[in-house]
Order: sequence, then C-alpha cells, then structure tokens
Amino acid sequence: MVTERLADELSVDVDSVIAQMERFVHHEIKEAGFDKAVVALSGGIDSAVVATVAALAVGSENVVAVMLPYKASSPGSRDDARDLIGRLGLESLEIDITPMVDSFASMRPAAGALRMGNVMARCRMIVAYDVSAEAGGLVVGTSNRTETLLGYGTLFGDAAWAINPIGDLYKTQLRQVAAELDIPDAILTKPPSADLWVGQTDEEELGISYADADMILYLLHDEERSPAEVKEMGVESGAVDGIVARVAANAFKSRPARVAELES
Repeated sequence: MVTERLADELSVDVDSVIAQMERFVHHEIKEAGFDKAVVALSGGIDSAVVATVAALAVGSENVVAVMLPYKASSPGSRDDARDLIGRLGLESLEIDITPMVDSFASMRPAAGALRMGNVMARCRMIVAYDVSAEAGGLVVGTSNRTETLLGYGTLFGDAAWAINPIGDLYKTQLRQVAAELDIPDAILTKPPSADLWVGQTDEEELGISYADADMILYLLHDEERSPAEVKEMGVESGAVDGIVARVAANAFKSRPARVAELES
C-alpha cells in the first residue's frame, strides 16, 4: 500500500530534527543581534512546537509568547496556550485583537468570513511585530510545509515571520516532533484550527485531511511524480487534482515579492 510506504518515507529522525531547529533558532537570533524570540501562541500544535524549540534554543526567559484572541476564539485553545506557557516558564502577553478587527469590520461591512479571517491574521501579526520591537526579538514563524505548499496562510499575517524553524516539516512530521517534545495531549489531539471563527477547522476548510495532503504533496514534490503517476499508484483522482490546483493557485504566496528589473 502506498500509504504504508509513505508512512516510513515521512518518518523523521526526531532527535536530529529538534537539534537542527534549536541550532537554527539560536544562530539566527544571535546573528541578527537579538536575544529574544517572539511567538504568537495559539494553543495549537504548530506554535506549541515553535515555542518549545525556541525555549530550548535561547532559554525560556528569552521567549515572549503572545496570545492574541478574538472575541469568538476558542476558550479551550486559550487555556491550552496558558498551560504551555506555565509548563515552559515563558514570558507572556495576552492582547485581545477584537477592537482592532471590529473597527475594521465596521468600515468594511460587506467583508465575509474569509476576508475577515485574513484581517484577524494580519492584526495578530501587527501586534506580534510591535511586541518584537518592544522586547528586542525576532518573530518566529509557525507555518509548516503543508500549509505553505497549499497556500493555507495569510500574506503579511500568519505567513509573515523573520525566521521559521518548522517550515520544512510536513504536518505529519511535525506531529512526530511534537510527541518527542512532550507537547500536552490536549494540544496534540485537538483538530487543527486557525481559530478564526467558531467551529472552524483546517481540514474541513481544506477539504482533505493533513495525512492525505501530506501523502500527495510528498509524491508530487519530493518524489517528483506527475499527477498521473500518483493516480496510478491508487490515490484518489479528485484528491490529487484538488491538491495540484490549490498548489498552483497559491504558488505566488511562497515566492519572494517580485520587483521589476528596469534598464537605466
């Protein structure tokens, strides 16, 4: 079965990966002339892994965890974030973005849930970068490779960062790392969510599970197989076409911003 083989292919040397991420975070922060890491902590698995790795890299006293709830945010996720902060001994701030978001919404009443979700993500990053200026630290990103390839992120929102230690890990690989880092079960087992509106989950919005998305992305990008080859391996045709279309439509998000090269 292709799924059984890929389970092995997507398995990582967890200890080595953690050590590499630690070195990366430590080096990049020091190289930039800073001492601190700023992490927008949502109560989800991605930001939990990043905060934990940052604490290992520069010391828990040098990690500022910023909780940025909106009025509709999950209270459970907020509790999970607070629990992790206590476990790791991080410096923390909690800043409610509701006034920022609602003020914008009052000026743009026709904006639907998706557009307002982007506004929330960008408001959160506005605050995170202001905290980084205040604290003297770098904003550490919390987007994994699956999200980046699928374009499941907001430019200048959750897709903005100074450095990102988990951007080369698929979601299923990140889960392996999280288990080794003793991330609390409440975080490990909850459905992934950007927490942008009540009941929102990543996989429902994407229309595919992360496990299936990772399998298809690995075959297409790591093994460099064509969509036709992936289908011939027994992967459902509609799922393959959906992933290919989403990656193509969102490729611009992961490219550096284009600047015209002008002749004098």
